[in-house]
Amino acid sequence: MAINDPVGDMLTRIRNAQMRRRGNVTTPGSRLRASVLEVLKSEGYIRDFSTTEFGNGRTEFNIELKYFDGEPVIRKVERVSKPGRRVYASVGAMPRVADGLGITILSTPQGVMADHEARERNVGGEVLCKVF
Repeated sequence: MAINDPVGDMLTRIRNAQMRRRGNVTTPGSRLRASVLEVLKSEGYIRDFSTTEFGNGRTEFNIELKYFDGEPVIRKVERVSKPGRRVYASVGAMPRVADGLGITILSTPQGVMADHEARERNVGGEVLCKVF
């Protein structure tokens, strides 16, 4: 099955698993997905993720979801830049999520990072998603 939007697919899997109060969710592996998961982990939105290698070059991520007082830590996650409409932002026009309580994940020339880190490095890029 071909997936046109791998990051959107991963975010939907996370959203669906949290609605069902699952502890873990799996998603196919890629470098972009790994980078987004690293940002989510460093910002405290997921506990951890591990990689499972299959013999034919396929990888899969097992994502440990995070809950606080029975509620998911990720209250809302939405894809911004989609395959049909790419969204880019410069440093000055970078969106703030929930007055700084959430994050925007960007794909920049210096790698995938959260919006506050991109502002520190004075770099813009493609807005992948918003998490809060």
